[in-house]
Amino acid sequence: MSQDPEADLRLAADSVPLDWTRVRTHLAAHGLRLDDDPPPRQFAGGLANLNYRIGIDGRPAVLRRPPLGPVPPGSHDMAREHRILSRLADALPVAPRSLHLCADPEVVGAPFQILEYRPGLVIRATMPPPLAGRPEAGARLSEVLLETLAAIHAVDTGPIGLDDLGRPQGFLGRAVGGWRKRGLAAMEDGTEPVHREVGAWLERHERPDGPPALLHNDFKLDNLILDPRDLAAVAVVDWDQGTRGDPLFDLATLLSYWVHPDDPPAMHDMAQMPADQPGFLTRTQAVERYAALTGRDVSDFLFYRVLGMYKLAVIFLQLGLRWRTGATTDPRYAAFTGIGSGILDFTFEIAQGRAF
Repeated sequence: MSQDPEADLRLAADSVPLDWTRVRTHLAAHGLRLDDDPPPRQFAGGLANLNYRIGIDGRPAVLRRPPLGPVPPGSHDMAREHRILSRLADALPVAPRSLHLCADPEVVGAPFQILEYRPGLVIRATMPPPLAGRPEAGARLSEVLLETLAAIHAVDTGPIGLDDLGRPQGFLGRAVGGWRKRGLAAMEDGTEPVHREVGAWLERHERPDGPPALLHNDFKLDNLILDPRDLAAVAVVDWDQGTRGDPLFDLATLLSYWVHPDDPPAMHDMAQMPADQPGFLTRTQAVERYAALTGRDVSDFLFYRVLGMYKLAVIFLQLGLRWRTGATTDPRYAAFTGIGSGILDFTFEIAQGRAF
């Protein structure tokens, strides 16, 4: 889904194959026609869920399914994402609509959904050449990110039938406990003391839950599709972890990807977002801008910052574990354990007040 749609698609030989005959039969039983022209093609971006550009009844669409092999609890939930995106577009224009859910894992090996396709520009690790070195582009992207996150958190979930999504009460306590458990399960040899130190810090400094809001739960730059003309948000994608809870946790997730030029190497090696380029707000400025947009109290944000960073470290350690156990042979995963360990060390520095 880049500015050039074909540039973001894999070659057939590099794609994870699906049984398109079974997909066609399933869709036909639900009144949907899978087009032969253009043929299905897998998108190149992303490290987890598998996304394919397809045609449905003469219109472009996206088939989305979880990654191959075991997946961490609570992630890659196609039923949850379908429930959110089949309703959210009525309240949030940047939410693409989910058109169909197949809950039967026998069709492609896991549940999948069909989503509305929205073409546009996706920015990942580096700024595209036309935007590189332009401070106004970094400033614009900072504003779009924070305005879009504020808009998500402003959604009234009642009228669209999402007031019972998630369990907002006790959200932060479960997040601390859940990420500690996942972290210890995915840790690299020798890192257990740091896991336990950071986990104990989080438990000591845990905050009461703020008023609940709709959360994306993995909001970052490459989950935005942008209009290449003015960098306006066209779509927010990857809602499979969406829930309701304390919105400052969503802000902390975004800032965990928000790299400064002087951050440790692991933060740059994760190659997720070019916020170290000219014009981007600093993390402190981003927190202040979010507070101005939403009116939320950010005076105790350090707890959220540490929790967001710990979550990021664990995610990379989980990805690295897939390489260490042979669950994937994708060479991109070989470096993830080292990146996760480096981010974990940086998280400890943040908790000790030596960084932000």
